[in-house]
Amino acid sequence: MIEKEILEKANTWLNGNYDEDTKAAIRKMMAEDENELTESFYRDLEFGTGGLRGIMGVGSNRMNRYTVGAATQGLANYLLKTFGNNGLKVAVAHDSRLNSRSFAEITAAVLSANGIHCFLFEALRPTPELSFAVRFLHCNAGIVVTASHNPKEYNGYKVYWEDGGQLVPPHDKNIIAEVNKISSVDEIKWEKIDKNIEIIGENVDKPYLEKILSVSLHPEIVKRHKNMPIVYTPLHGTGITLVPRALKQLGFENVIVCSEQAEPDGNFPTVKSPNPEESSAMELALKLADSVKAGLVLATDPDADRMGIAVRGADGKMQLFTGNMTASLLVYYVLSEHAKKESLSDKFIVKTIVTTELIKDIADDFGIVCEDVLTGFKYIAEQIKNYEGKKQFLVGGEESYGTLVGDFVRDKDAVSACCMIAELAAVLAENGKTLHSLLNELYGKYGFYRTELVSVTKKGQDGAKAIADMMVRFRENPPKEIAGSKVVKIKDIQKQTLTDCLTGKEETLPLPKSNVLQFFTAAGDKITVRPSGTEPKIKFYFEAKADLRDFESQEKAENFLTKKVKKMKEELM
Repeated sequence: MIEKEILEKANTWLNGNYDEDTKAAIRKMMAEDENELTESFYRDLEFGTGGLRGIMGVGSNRMNRYTVGAATQGLANYLLKTFGNNGLKVAVAHDSRLNSRSFAEITAAVLSANGIHCFLFEALRPTPELSFAVRFLHCNAGIVVTASHNPKEYNGYKVYWEDGGQLVPPHDKNIIAEVNKISSVDEIKWEKIDKNIEIIGENVDKPYLEKILSVSLHPEIVKRHKNMPIVYTPLHGTGITLVPRALKQLGFENVIVCSEQAEPDGNFPTVKSPNPEESSAMELALKLADSVKAGLVLATDPDADRMGIAVRGADGKMQLFTGNMTASLLVYYVLSEHAKKESLSDKFIVKTIVTTELIKDIADDFGIVCEDVLTGFKYIAEQIKNYEGKKQFLVGGEESYGTLVGDFVRDKDAVSACCMIAELAAVLAENGKTLHSLLNELYGKYGFYRTELVSVTKKGQDGAKAIADMMVRFRENPPKEIAGSKVVKIKDIQKQTLTDCLTGKEETLPLPKSNVLQFFTAAGDKITVRPSGTEPKIKFYFEAKADLRDFESQEKAENFLTKKVKKMKEELM
């Protein structure tokens, strides 16, 4: 039996100004699939702090032209309230997902109908280029239609503010409020005004690529290693539009694109998940690297903001690097090169609180400020904005495969990251080294780190309570020891406190409130616990540290850390 409220909402769509295909799909669900009808209408697709994300289909809880239209109308209303109706401008981009172009065109049409000038990219483009375009074209906001690395059934709608960063307070909540006020499809202005839509492409591509080239630190070395083989896969996404071109402009002439994954395709036919974090998504590229004897594989997710890499090790085998490893290498490269030429006292870097402490160790060694921010690249962008005109941002990163060099983009940027990591590989080759050997050098100098993320799913109302109870338990009875090492510091981001467990002294943390706990041990380990903001999960980020000098070999240190992380999991989960 279908619940009354769900039937009422479905009938509202049947009787409203919705197209006939939509109504036919609703009637079909009513007759044949009550479960799908329930899933499609039991709630409204929530416009969260970053925008929309959901399964595509018919209904109030699905990504479709009507939910996209309502989100755009709410955003337009907020822009008009905030800036007035004089000269408003918004940039719109999209990725390779199914319906992405259609949703982007609907977005542009609604904006134009509200008297807002819309810059619409001519075809798919990387998300970081949208962030660049917002500032380059002096826009009030930006929108990109993408569901990042989610499965093919999903699509999404991310909103950027005038600084080129994703929404942060107070604009995120204020826009949500305006979107939630749209109670009827009749409130959406659908009629496109052609003169308010301007198609963009090469006029933004070229200056964006020029900015990427401007952060290159050793173009002369790249030219000497121009034939270095590099395998690249866009995983059927937008990276194909600019990553090979950017690498070529930097000077690399032997970029081999994985042909099976080169074509943009929202069905992502060669992968289970179009995510460079997943080893299975990299299989074709790794096979190609072996056949062409390449030492570096680069991969980008569908909207080209995340980069995954694989590197050939001393044993001749390709090794997948984590986001923490790659970010640490880029931070070290950027800081070491800048330190040779200038003081770093007026510069800073940023990482998220769940990202490896190896980056903080490197920053301390170079005497540069390393800011810790909440999880999410929008907080890195916010920090860049806060320091604007005071200190120069050099590089930032997060464990989830996102990095940024320079401040011309205000989001993670896999296009520039691919260029920088390829350049670093060339610089190392000049000195008979590899990315693999440099990472081992960092471990020897700063400490050997092993990280692991574990997500525990707890579905339904009971699951939500179980997650809440776990957080209460950790707060009220925090562990005194983890994996044989004393807990010496506790960060409670919800209470905004840092507690020294040895002295009992408490300091105030300069972070926004968030339901996150962090435990630091005397051995240099870090454990972060936080409920997911988008899924019924609680996440545990484990980071164990060892001094390589205490072990006969790196292999023995790795075995020690593997056992240590296993013990952490047994004690805390």
